[in-house]
This record gives sequence, C-alpha cells and structure tokens, in this order.
Amino acid sequence: MSDNGRSASDGSPSVDAADSLDADPQDAMGRPSHLPRSSRLARSDLAFSLVVFFGYALIPFLAIVTRHTGADRMMVLAQQVLQGHLDSPTFAGTVDSVERSGRYYIAVGPLQVAPYLPFALVHLFQNLARYLVSFLPGVAAALLALPLARAYGARGAAAYWVAAFSAFGTLLLFVPVFGNFYWLAHAESFLALTVMLLEWAGRRRPPVLGILFGLSFLARPTTILAALPFAVALAWRKRDALRRLVALGVPIGVAGLIYAAFDWARFGSPIESGYAISLLHNPSLIARRAGGIFSIGQIAENIRLAFVQLPTIRRAFPFVIPSAYGQSMLLVSPGLLISLRAGFRDPAARMLWAAAGLVAIPIFLYYGGGYVQYGFRYSLDFTPFLVALTAMATRQRFGRLERTLFALSILFVAVGVIWYGAAHLAQSGAG
Repeated sequence: MSDNGRSASDGSPSVDAADSLDADPQDAMGRPSHLPRSSRLARSDLAFSLVVFFGYALIPFLAIVTRHTGADRMMVLAQQVLQGHLDSPTFAGTVDSVERSGRYYIAVGPLQVAPYLPFALVHLFQNLARYLVSFLPGVAAALLALPLARAYGARGAAAYWVAAFSAFGTLLLFVPVFGNFYWLAHAESFLALTVMLLEWAGRRRPPVLGILFGLSFLARPTTILAALPFAVALAWRKRDALRRLVALGVPIGVAGLIYAAFDWARFGSPIESGYAISLLHNPSLIARRAGGIFSIGQIAENIRLAFVQLPTIRRAFPFVIPSAYGQSMLLVSPGLLISLRAGFRDPAARMLWAAAGLVAIPIFLYYGGGYVQYGFRYSLDFTPFLVALTAMATRQRFGRLERTLFALSILFVAVGVIWYGAAHLAQSGAG
C-alpha cells in the first residue's frame, strides 16, 4: 500500500472520514491538506505564537536580570571541547562528576553540550548561555504545540486550548526557568519528538523519522524505545518493509555510535554513561542508587513521586510549600487526564500509548526521580505522546470539564514558576 493510501490500521491519527489524514492528500510541504489554509495563516495563530514566544522569553529575561549569572558547567565543558578536551579540574566535587585517572568528567549526553559550543566562541554570551540555550528548544517546542494539536485532531477552539496546555500547562515551561543542562536535555527531546509526531502525521519519511528519533536519543537515551511501535506501524504489511526499517534505523544507529564514542572517550567504555559511577551528594539518592541504577525496587518510590507526592502544608504563609523532589504530575498538569479519553480502540491511539508506555518503563525503573524540580520532570520524556492523545480526545468531546482541567494546569504551572523564582530570589538575598 502506498503512503497516500495508508489506512488507520498502521497508526495514522484516526479522525472522521471527512477529515482523515489517510484519506486526504497532502500539500507540497507535507501537511495534511484537510486543514484549512486559513487556519494556518489566521491572525489568531499569529497572536497565539506571539504570546508563546514572549511568554517564554520573559522567563530567561527576568532570570538574567534578577539572578547572578555566570558560566555553568556545560559552558566550561564547551570551552574545553573547543580545546580538544572533555574534562576539567573545576568539575571535581560537583554532582554527577566522574573521576578517571586524575581527570574529572561530567555524566551528560553529547546533545547537552553541543548547543553551548557556538556561545562558547563569543565571550559576551558565555555567562548568559545557560538561559539562552534552554530557551531556544523550549520555545520551539511550545510554538509547535498548535500544529501538533491540529495534526492529531483538535479543531477550532479546542486546538488553541490543547496548544496552550502543552506550552503553559506542562513542565515544558520550566525549561527556561531552571536554565540548566538537565532540563535542556528534556527540551531537546521534547522538540525532536514533537517534530517527529508532525512528520508522522504528514509525509512520514523513514529517514526523517530516524533522524528525529536519533536526536531525541542523543538528548534522552530512554526515549529511543518510542521508536519501536512507530517502526512496527511503518513496516506493517508493506512490501517495502525492509527498506523502510533500514531507512529508519540507520540514523538511529549513527546516533548510537556517536553516544558510544562519547562515552568511550570519557570513561573507556561505550556503554558507560557515567551515572552509575558519578558523585552524588544527596543521601537519599545515594541509598537508592545502591539498589541498582535500573531496578524493580525503584518503581514504588517513582510511582509515589509521579502520582502521589503532594506539597507540604504549613500554618504560616505561604501555607503551601512545593516539594523540591516534585509533585504529582496529575496535580501539576491535570489536563493530562484528558488523554485517557482517546482510549485504546483506535490503532493510532494504541501506538501513541505504546510509545509513552515504553519510554516510561526505564523512567520508573530508574533510581533518581529528579531533585529541585516542580512536578515529575522525567514525565517530559513521554509528554509529547500524551499531548497528541489529548488532541485526539478532544474530537470526542470538548466542553467545560476539558477547559477547566487545561486552565487548572496552566494555573498550577504558573504557581510553580512563581514559587521557584521567589525561592531563588530569597536565597540570593540571604546570601
């Protein structure tokens, strides 16, 4: 069966027959032509994009103005890379540092340091890079939230609500807030997976899909598991299945070789990422890692952090104090619950659920749930699939309940942004 004649059974977003992505041809840019051209050029779209851009830009601007900025460890590493080194004595004693033969490395992925390299060349930007680098992929992913919502079935006002939820009601908004390389990796992966989902809803070119999965892998290796259900759907009952799989797999393989070479150059092993041997300061994380980097024994604590953890209640103002270990993702982003209405009967929904579930497996087996965060930041690795499912769910129903959950998500995330900013300013003032 040709690409222009795909049926819903191969994982295409399922919508009404009149609006089916499989039934309609695509325009020259690979976009589903059933979307009205006016919807892509409307002034409301421009207004939404401007709100997203300036909303995201405001955060790093305020951070730069109110905080003491300086070169972070990724900028130091970028400067070292430009001189042909992957280590620095300044890493000694820092969290996630690894000592090897008197040299000190940082347990990070290649795509966490790569965006810093251009900024390392210009002295003026070196002290600001931590916020600028995080802002760029974060705002790009947020700007793509509207086309993503429409590509997976959201229409009219529902599309704007889903996009606003993705941009301002999920932890994606915290990427420029924290301005560090841990959140940067999530933003890079989020962006790569968002573009991948748009490509899947459009032209579905195996090499492009492979490149995007490879980029996501270089940022967050666990996300590569999401490629499995897409690979199955891509090759299912196709005469050229082998060619498709090879075209998909080659870029992913290249990304794997890049990561392996990066690890080998630092730690002497292509499969040692450094997290198993890195320095930790937090006693609870040290105890958890002793039970295994990935272990069934970690599941209960991660489930508690992801779904149960609540903020601390006090009698004095401000009465509610978010935990630095995060809060339940259902409390922070209750709009994610709408994704459940997408169900499992539709082949496209099953594929998206499979992708999210596969990515979640190593996350819930991992020893660390993250620290100094708001929400469960590792959930960002599978949130793009949940956003697509949420968009699909609005095709069945979009009313007061959905608007309320989206609005609460935006409110709760905004509270978290204010909480973190106020806490940081208080610490700066005390220092």
